Amino acid sequence: MSDVRYEVDGHVGVVTLDRPDVHNALRRRTYDELTELVRTTTARVLVITGAGRSFCSGDDVRELMNGGEGAPPRPAPRLTPAAGALLQTDVPVIAAVNGPAVGWGMELALMADLRIAARRARFGELFVKRGLCSDVAGIARLAQLVGRERAAELLFTGEVIDSERAERIGLVGRVVDDDELLPAALERARAIAANPPLAVAALKRGLRRALDPDWSDLGVWVSSTLGELFATEDHREGVRSFLEKREPQYVGR
Repeated sequence: MSDVRYEVDGHVGVVTLDRPDVHNALRRRTYDELTELVRTTTARVLVITGAGRSFCSGDDVRELMNGGEGAPPRPAPRLTPAAGALLQTDVPVIAAVNGPAVGWGMELALMADLRIAARRARFGELFVKRGLCSDVAGIARLAQLVGRERAAELLFTGEVIDSERAERIGLVGRVVDDDELLPAALERARAIAANPPLAVAALKRGLRRALDPDWSDLGVWVSSTLGELFATEDHREGVRSFLEKREPQYVGR
């Protein structure tokens, strides 16, 4: 059974993370399927959402972080393939954030061009709580949206904020009632898809040229830094305390 469901509505592709029993946590297969869908889609616009009441709870810590027992195997430093697919595609991406979007779930929302949130949505860059740094979107795209000071606050504290505050600080463009989320996202996606696709793609490339860093270079830095942080005692403590549902005790090693 696939971790990611894909449906086509006219020129709009709807991508649904489909692991609701674990709040759509991402494992290696999920990343691979998401990457392949984004890279191969023929849709003019993509809408990404989550099954159930969560958007995405981030990495599946038991698989991807070895339960805090040590650094997982990592390839040579590089931009995460899923991040590369999302950040470098010319297809507009809308995140329909139907519930909590934390860790890489928040990264996923940040990599979209537009974010529409349900009232029950929550957002949090939780990486610091696991003794880690965020992926590239948390470092670059978050500051683009909310400014450096608010980005620093969210990154350094790992605070989880509600949809109203997310809208107030510019993290999301619009908040709607929970049952109106997908219709609102599809309405916006259809409006974009009705425009000349070559012009829309050119506009997206232009925004990248004007505003974005070198994602590949930043990805190498993030990957190298994560490799160092995965080996720390604080990372192991962050994951273990989460799994054991207790307060962590960090030691700076």
